[in-house]
Amino acid sequence: MPDHAEDEAKYYDDPEWADIEPIQQADQGPNPLAAIAYTDEYAEAMAYLRTVMARDEKSERVLRLTKDVIEMNPAHYTVWLYRAQVLFATHADLHKELEWLNETASQYQKNYQIWHHRQLIVSRLCPDPASSAATRGPPFPGAGIDVDSLVAKETSFVASMFDKDAKNYHVWSYRQWLVRHFGLWDKGELEFTEASIEKDVRNNSAWNHRWYVVNGKEGSEGVKEEKVREREIAFTKRQIRLAPQNQSPWNYLRGILRKANLRFSTVQDFCIEFADLSKPEGDDVFSSHALDLLADIYAVDEGRNEQAKRCLLLLKDKYDPIRANYWQYRLEMLDKEMGSGIDSHLPEHETRNLTSAVSV
Repeated sequence: MPDHAEDEAKYYDDPEWADIEPIQQADQGPNPLAAIAYTDEYAEAMAYLRTVMARDEKSERVLRLTKDVIEMNPAHYTVWLYRAQVLFATHADLHKELEWLNETASQYQKNYQIWHHRQLIVSRLCPDPASSAATRGPPFPGAGIDVDSLVAKETSFVASMFDKDAKNYHVWSYRQWLVRHFGLWDKGELEFTEASIEKDVRNNSAWNHRWYVVNGKEGSEGVKEEKVREREIAFTKRQIRLAPQNQSPWNYLRGILRKANLRFSTVQDFCIEFADLSKPEGDDVFSSHALDLLADIYAVDEGRNEQAKRCLLLLKDKYDPIRANYWQYRLEMLDKEMGSGIDSHLPEHETRNLTSAVSV
């Protein structure tokens, strides 16, 4: 190792690692053109890790080494993957690993490797019932765990992470995996999304998760089922009334209608609550998203193209001028469609209606 690092060496002077000849990074050399400014501690740990990986060593000391490297560079996905292999090969206590991950995830909240590793650990503790014995691997500590207890701990920890950042994409992705892996579709998850949305109606991640819970289960009809659809439309309308200019529930409402193959005009009266065009200047508009949806409704309704144009012009000139070029494009598409003979009896989302570019 470099002479200047010997005084601070952690592994070089440790008798436990005396059998290891560290492999230095190949591109450093005596006169590197653009050397990466690693700390001496990190460079040393990685040199020893390269050697044990080359040997395919899986031992307690390698677990300590990978932990050391991860704490210096938590984004090093290769180290995370090798650590998982070592954990499984040494039959390590995976519950302790989850406890360590709790601390690590709290410290590095936007690190996706942590959550992928957590998924591997939980999958090992509680394999998918459909997986074969060959894919589950040999027995390991905790094989007889209480599944309900594990689920409760995981969902509770995820909730605590949302207290730190309610829109953390990696945590929401992991929550979605928990739902799928443990079949939590109808086990309080809908109530969780409702609480999350009521806490912050503008949390698009919570809206996305609700859509997944309602419509993501294999074999489920989701919002195609009338009872579910009515519940979701009623819930969405309540949230829109709280914040009419919030795009998330409007997108959710569009998604319901599209998936259920219903005409957008189903919610025309509701849209007019927030965009009443009865006044000449359009002064009773409280939501540009309602105006946008009305434009789509009028565009496919015979004899109401001028109303659709008025919606788009108000968006272009008054209510969303920052996207004036986009609304102008929509106006041009509307002019083309007026002479294209679109079948107004079909749902809007099946008529190749180019006036709308929003999807869920």
